[in-house]
Amino acid sequence: MTLFELVKQNICVPDAAEHYGLQVNRNGMCSCPFHEDRHPSMKLNERYFYCFGCGATGDVIDLVTRLFDLSSYEAAQKLAQDFGIDPDKPPAAIALPKPERPLLKAYRQEEVRCLRVLCDYLHLLESWKAQYAPKTPEDVLDDRFVEACQMLDYVEYLADLLIAAELEQRVKIVEMLNKDGLIAGLEERLDRLKKEDNAHEKQNAA
Repeated sequence: MTLFELVKQNICVPDAAEHYGLQVNRNGMCSCPFHEDRHPSMKLNERYFYCFGCGATGDVIDLVTRLFDLSSYEAAQKLAQDFGIDPDKPPAAIALPKPERPLLKAYRQEEVRCLRVLCDYLHLLESWKAQYAPKTPEDVLDDRFVEACQMLDYVEYLADLLIAAELEQRVKIVEMLNKDGLIAGLEERLDRLKKEDNAHEKQNAA
């Protein structure tokens, strides 16, 4: 597989555009960087771009060629470097989960879900730590307080990694969280606790 094929297979146009500073809206439109464009007139599809204003069009390599005034080969090299693609390794060894875009999309959704559950759990632990802290040294430690003390740092660490780590590391964390149904179990538990809380509040209100 050539460097060109490798780059085109692994990097979609909207991702590259955003990476290089173009503001892409939800409809996949952005202001064209190749002419004076007051309203977004460039459409970015997965595999190609087209400007309704000036007619500029092409694939992800053409976009970078024009943005940075490079040759096609230099543009492909730049993309490979910026997105962590190593042309000397077979595609299976690339840091990205897999060349097929739907898989990357599914992974991204999974990553967002893991992060949401971790952040919910984090907020719960923080409130437990404050709410159930022992008032006197003689108090029996509440299980929720103990859990908060044990888990807070670790959960915070995982959430931080999911936000800031390299893609390869994030993929491993998401895999770990999905292993043995960890994240699903936590999600169920948080839902159950929320329902119990709501029921409790209703009782108190009544």
